[in-house]
Amino acid sequence: MPKASDLKRNQVVEVDGQPMMVLQVETQSPSARGATTLYKTTLRNVTTGQRTQKNFKGDDFLPDVDAVRKDLQFSYRDGNDCVFMALDDYAQYPLSEEALGDDAAWLSEGMEGLTGMLIDDQLVAVELPQHVEAEVVETQPSMKGATATKSYKPAKLDNGIEVGVPDYIESGERIRVNTQTRKFASRA
Repeated sequence: MPKASDLKRNQVVEVDGQPMMVLQVETQSPSARGATTLYKTTLRNVTTGQRTQKNFKGDDFLPDVDAVRKDLQFSYRDGNDCVFMALDDYAQYPLSEEALGDDAAWLSEGMEGLTGMLIDDQLVAVELPQHVEAEVVETQPSMKGATATKSYKPAKLDNGIEVGVPDYIESGERIRVNTQTRKFASRA
């Protein structure tokens, strides 16, 4: 049973008797002495898909939901669904792009390193790896002397996402991007 202070993104907990996935957690520090830290969360109901916001105190306990974690590989898109394959038993699990949210853009065929969360043998969430490789499709040309300053320019990746990259990165290069922050991490 985790405390509210231990909540992480994509964790599934029980709130008001419903299984809820944590989409976002913000910490709000108290302004007065003796006040407790608040954790503002954005949650999605796993069964209905409805989003809600809820505040918790740091020492509030939230019951865990009985969920199974599996290593997955992204197989293909089928209309509005993304189909994943379990690496241990090769079972196929569909999940809608709406349920994946912004993470759906990072998926590419054959992508491994994904962790799926199943409740009652139904896929309810997919956790992306920390870093993903992508190719820079379009960016401004590099400037001479760009290594002396730490400035970033916009770059469009092969999956359609725009990120800021250092001036020395050119079109056609492969880079690693942090999926949580959507920021440039390194060359691939």
